[in-house]
Amino acid sequence: MKLLNFPIIKLTVCLSLGIIASYFYNIPFQLAASATFGGIILLITLHQITKHQLEPPVSFGIATLCTTFFLGVLTYHLHNQKNFKDHYSNFTKYEQTASSLLTLRIRESLKPNKYNEKYVVDILTLDSAPVSGTALLNVAADSLSPPLNIDEIILVNASLNEIPPPLNPNQFNYKAYLEKQYIYHQIHTTTKEILSLSSQPHSMVGYAALIRGYISNQLENTKLPKEDLTILSALLLGQRQHISQETYEQFTKAGAVHILAISGLHVGIILILLNFLFRPLNHFSKGRLFKTILTILILWSFAIIAGLSPSVTRAVTMFSVISIAMNLKRTSNIYNTLAISVFIILLFKPLLLFDVGFQLSYVAVISIVAIQPLLYKRYSPKTKLDKLIWNTFTVTIAAQFGVLPLSIYYFHQFPILFIISNLLVIPILGLILGLGIITIILTLLKTPINVVTDVFHLMVHYMQSVIHWTAEKEAFIIEDIPISSLMVIAFYLFTISSFRLGTKINFSRLSWTLASVILIQTSFILNNQNTGQDAFVIFHKSRHSLLGFHKNKQLVIHHDLDSTTIYQEKLLKNYTVKNFISSTDEDRIKNLYTINNKTLLVVDSLGIFKIPKLQPQYVLLRNSPKINLKRLIDSIHPKHIIADGSNYKSYIKIWESTCKKEKLPFHPTGEKGAFIITN
Repeated sequence: MKLLNFPIIKLTVCLSLGIIASYFYNIPFQLAASATFGGIILLITLHQITKHQLEPPVSFGIATLCTTFFLGVLTYHLHNQKNFKDHYSNFTKYEQTASSLLTLRIRESLKPNKYNEKYVVDILTLDSAPVSGTALLNVAADSLSPPLNIDEIILVNASLNEIPPPLNPNQFNYKAYLEKQYIYHQIHTTTKEILSLSSQPHSMVGYAALIRGYISNQLENTKLPKEDLTILSALLLGQRQHISQETYEQFTKAGAVHILAISGLHVGIILILLNFLFRPLNHFSKGRLFKTILTILILWSFAIIAGLSPSVTRAVTMFSVISIAMNLKRTSNIYNTLAISVFIILLFKPLLLFDVGFQLSYVAVISIVAIQPLLYKRYSPKTKLDKLIWNTFTVTIAAQFGVLPLSIYYFHQFPILFIISNLLVIPILGLILGLGIITIILTLLKTPINVVTDVFHLMVHYMQSVIHWTAEKEAFIIEDIPISSLMVIAFYLFTISSFRLGTKINFSRLSWTLASVILIQTSFILNNQNTGQDAFVIFHKSRHSLLGFHKNKQLVIHHDLDSTTIYQEKLLKNYTVKNFISSTDEDRIKNLYTINNKTLLVVDSLGIFKIPKLQPQYVLLRNSPKINLKRLIDSIHPKHIIADGSNYKSYIKIWESTCKKEKLPFHPTGEKGAFIITN
């Protein structure tokens, strides 16, 4: 009996469940450690007792699954930086000092915005005390100063500020997104306040960044247009920072944004190119072994140069395992191979399990493996060109069919023409990547490459033309699609069961298919019946007032914005989609609102108000009214004062001070987010 004979898929599922359980329910570290090591001892004991049996007992299987579950819990804790004793958040200086002397090492360069250059940094010291942990560094944009280098060590005198949560309900939670990367605080500074201690690389990532920078500088000497260089840097160097927002949006609308990020698609194509290039090694003794080692070394060298981003890491890990199974011709199931790669990745980066790209990448590969062969059998192509087109078409359909529910759940849109864009672009992507690699190699060798760059330019121009044409057809882009997590589960259950039924019809598979249909219908019925809790929302909108009266599945918007653009407001789109709002209307802002027997008095810039018959529990101050707030409080005795984003910050500070003296809750939406009144 061998432990490796135990199905890896079950182990991977248990490991994942352990990570999920620890993330949501905070299972204690001591319990996880004790259960994991106790389980290992139990497994060794059971192995010694039953090693002469032909098949392992059920108890061994149950113990293995339980041990793997707690291994997932333990893995989560071991990677949680807040559990480290030297993490900066555990130091009293961090809690008591507004500004600290921080030594930082630049770990990663992020896409800048118009206000700041952004970096992920390692915190080395806090007021001379050695610490650990990562943070987000924001450096005020300065066109005269060069960007900071990866691995550069700098000294700044700044404060560690918590990353603010979203100010409006159902907005993208950047704080939660960064926390999944163990980033809990941010630092704001300027180039003048930064003292560089060392700009030389100190790690593998630093040297990789140096190589990347050298390649980018050499590429600038070619005749390639700037747009082609940014595409080449994104496809092969993992650098998307300089891709314009317009280009990124076009790829998104065309359903081809995955092409811009190094993912399984790119690494899979590179693996195919390497297998073709190293095919002669198959004829030598142990040639397949050397081919496998060489392929994996090149793949991981590529991953390192590309910056070891999560998408690159998971793709290279996945295809490294596939390469081993493929080149050594071991009898293995592709699902087991994928499960092994997931297991390895989660042991080193457990929170990647919650990464959208991680989920979409593996679902796409599983869909291609499971669905594409079934689709391909529906037609028998005759010519090589016909085979290429049909194969690309079926792969595209299978992948998109698999990721569709998750994609709609996260992004709430569906580009109908994605089939056309992917069908026209993916077949030449291998050629683009191959030409890009040749361009880089010849550029580094300082060899004339006009023909190669000209062909590369034509291919990139063709790709962008297809993307641009597809993105322009906005009528074929379905946006703001509401979908619940139950619907996602139901759709996947239906997809799996219906395809299994298509391969073989029997009572069991038919029952599962019918059950999935019933579950889909049930999810729709529940969403239609679940009207949610009625609420009155005072949104935060800078320089404006925006109120929403949410009743059943209707939302009435009271605002002072332009009526022609009000429905394009992203914060309203997020709210209506997430809450399954079926109809919206608009109205002017009133002076008095009644919400579930609660009264809200609105005081605007005129500062004139009448004391209503019903005592208002809430007072909303908007458009910076010049009032004596203490007199207002003494007059109507409200329980809560709210100031929205239309007020001057100086006024808000004065009102906050007044409310503090009067011991009355004060809620500025610019700091505390939207104010919601419910039952």
